[in-house]
Amino acid sequence: MKIGYPCVNESLDCSSSGTFRLASYNEERLVQMVEKNLACLRRILEYNLEHGFLFFRMSSGLVPFASHEICTYNWQQHFQMTFRRLGDYIKKHNMRISMHPDQFVVLNSPDERIVRNSIAELVYQGSVMDLMGLDSTAKLQIHAGGVYGDKPAALKRFIQTFHQQLPEAVKARLVVENDDRLYSLQDCLELHAETGIPILFDNFHHECLNNGEPMEEALQLASGTWHPEQDGVLMMDYSSQSPGERKGKHITSIETELFREFLTHLNGLDVDIMLEIKDKEASCLRARQVLEEMALV
Repeated sequence: MKIGYPCVNESLDCSSSGTFRLASYNEERLVQMVEKNLACLRRILEYNLEHGFLFFRMSSGLVPFASHEICTYNWQQHFQMTFRRLGDYIKKHNMRISMHPDQFVVLNSPDERIVRNSIAELVYQGSVMDLMGLDSTAKLQIHAGGVYGDKPAALKRFIQTFHQQLPEAVKARLVVENDDRLYSLQDCLELHAETGIPILFDNFHHECLNNGEPMEEALQLASGTWHPEQDGVLMMDYSSQSPGERKGKHITSIETELFREFLTHLNGLDVDIMLEIKDKEASCLRARQVLEEMALV
């Protein structure tokens, strides 16, 4: 089992998602920013290895405006060796990698422009993993999208877009996450049945929106959508409710006893866990200690 946190390391003095205003775009600024972002990513990976965090969600913003039409510079060629070295480091140390495009990536939108832009963003992020030489166990994590007043029609659009418009390289990496308001695990299972897309399971979202499945059953259902030889083991997001806040607001710091109780529902299932908790690596360290105590790492 691997454990990690997404995108930002609060202990380091750098960011892997530095950007600039679109109005001030030029190739020199782009190259300088990508150099800084990739250097920071290397520092984060080194920190993670030192602390035993072998699962990491890379920032979507490694290459600013990469999927925007303004970006015509061949950054792939310019940074080819840098990406390859990062990938070699990841593979050497048996790390698991994912990326999670922003909320504007919506494959079931009725707006064709939004769908085109969404696909362009997925192609960019997938190409980052390709440049690193990562296999198809490195995943692109998305939500099913909007409902637009007609969930069956929205699901059908997702399925059509998947089959008719997505490049095979993106399909091989794509996973869909159950969310806390619109698309439950059962909805994602429907998408899986029509596309083969694995389900990235979110325990907190399942607590907020479900069809009555106990946690242990839900984990088994999600795990059954993954093919270990091509997808790796089940990826999941873990969090819990922030006390006194609106339903669905993520907790600031991990409650270790809640986490320990959740782990009992795995019942021997092998998973890689991404902590969606605000204090990032601080909670990750405490969670890893729990895993060590329970002999799960």
